[in-house]
Amino acid sequence: MFTGLIREMATVKRYANHTLTLRADYRPGIGDSVAVNGICLTVTALHPDGFDVELADETRSVIDESRLSGRVHIEPAMQMGERFEGHIVQGHVDCMGEITAITPRTNGTDFRIRIPEAFLAYVIPKGSVTVDGISLTVNEVGEENFRLTIIPHTLENTLFQTYKVGTRVNIETDFFARYIDHILSRRETRKQKSLSWSEVDAMSMSF
Repeated sequence: MFTGLIREMATVKRYANHTLTLRADYRPGIGDSVAVNGICLTVTALHPDGFDVELADETRSVIDESRLSGRVHIEPAMQMGERFEGHIVQGHVDCMGEITAITPRTNGTDFRIRIPEAFLAYVIPKGSVTVDGISLTVNEVGEENFRLTIIPHTLENTLFQTYKVGTRVNIETDFFARYIDHILSRRETRKQKSLSWSEVDAMSMSF
């Protein structure tokens, strides 16, 4: 689990045979989880100046591999007892989004991002969304895109400073929206009677 708060900008040294080699100050351990541009990946090797992570076939089928170059966002997984900031991020990319408009404002910059309609239902006004691993607040949801306002600090310290119209980005939608939708849709389609919320509460209280 992650928070969507970027801890470092790492540099890609190479990407070959499903293995991504990064140069970074952060020192993980073998088997640790690290989010790279919002993708939860496992550390498989350590180097004096960084580490390797491996991308599974499922991950590679969703993301745009051409973006695994240059600088990338990294965030180590949360540890028990750490201060919780940002929002709950799993590091599971739902889809690719595309920057469709960039509009400078007085104290920030608006970005509009288009995503497939199937995932737009999980993007909620004033809710949270993760873009390339960054926890952000949704300002507006349209028929095919959503709008974010990026403050100067975020613009200066993340890849947002490099984004242009047409740039593709990793999107993870709201954790709770996806879970609630799945539960309700399963309740409607299953022949077996689903548990009521009161029954779920009673079960939880018994532990």
